[in-house]
Amino acid sequence: MAFFAIPLCPPPPLLSRRISSPSPLLSRRISSPSSLRRILVRNPRFPLLPRSSSEPATKGFDAVGEGGGDKISRATLLWRAAKLPIYSVALVPLTVGSAAAYLHTGLFFAKRYLVLLTASVLVITWLNLSNDVYDFDTGADKNKKESVVNIVGSRRVTQFAASISLFLGFMGLVWSFAEAGDIRFLLLILHAILCGYVYQCPPFRLSYQGLGEPLCFAAFGPFATTAFYFSNSSKNSLSGTGLLPLTGTVLTASFLVGLTTTLILFCSHFHQIDGDLAVGKISPLVRIGTEAGSSVVKLGVVSLYVLLLVFGLSKALPTTCVFLCALTLPVGALVTNFVDKNYNDNIKIFMAKYYCVRLHALFGTALAFGLFIARNRTIP
Repeated sequence: MAFFAIPLCPPPPLLSRRISSPSPLLSRRISSPSSLRRILVRNPRFPLLPRSSSEPATKGFDAVGEGGGDKISRATLLWRAAKLPIYSVALVPLTVGSAAAYLHTGLFFAKRYLVLLTASVLVITWLNLSNDVYDFDTGADKNKKESVVNIVGSRRVTQFAASISLFLGFMGLVWSFAEAGDIRFLLLILHAILCGYVYQCPPFRLSYQGLGEPLCFAAFGPFATTAFYFSNSSKNSLSGTGLLPLTGTVLTASFLVGLTTTLILFCSHFHQIDGDLAVGKISPLVRIGTEAGSSVVKLGVVSLYVLLLVFGLSKALPTTCVFLCALTLPVGALVTNFVDKNYNDNIKIFMAKYYCVRLHALFGTALAFGLFIARNRTIP
């Protein structure tokens, strides 16, 4: 994926090649729940369950907005398929969790951090690849050019690569557990991976029921961030660390990380509504519409900074965290203003998730740096 969108041809000709009798209801943006209800009422045979891999799928905007054009270079498709900016969701929970541990102990295990970073990237790779595989099966990505399955030309190879990534990543996690000796780390990280599995993998596919956002919040927030905090425990008593206590600081920090991560997933649905509807994927934005969705984004960003202030006033987070994270307010305003202005524009709204990635990365960096400075400031 990249921080840009490709100008597209008008949708009617594209849709006419995919649907024998195109309905204007499908080509129109859904700006309210009533729009969804009208579509379902007037189209009683509209698929409400995911299709099997043998059934033909209707190409929705996901195919158009992210790769439906005929003149997209292979380099662009590869960049989008790699989803490199999204890997900030591997870096931020680890860095914030490690910084929270550093605030408590003053110790940083560099080798363990690098192993966990590699393992996290591999697990996120598994999430991305397996998501492409199962979305291809249901038809959501069957005609999406930057889908890894379509680029590689083999579902089996893509699924094998996903499995290898998960296996190697899990080996890194097991090594880190052996170093830390804290079973809480392993249990929490397994719960995070389980959230990723039930989100997209059969027979669960809870993302099709609109449960992706709460799963995302739990996985990357309380589970992963707190787990990485516990990964800085030490079974070696000579290090002076021992098992780390669960503190209000790491819990509040993990809550903020989970919120910024969930904003990325929520905003990724804006340009996919038609495609999600075509395969029966009832995302939150399919349920409430894009207009109400823009209000949810604004509420989420405002809540992020209100909670930051509350956590700071309650002394759960150091003042340094509040000050540095407050500096990201312009990025938060950019997200809300962009979504509020473009929520009904199929092409421009594609950028919303990337603005959320920037907010997530900058806010997480500020949060971790604030924890680091707070520790050093207490030293005479």
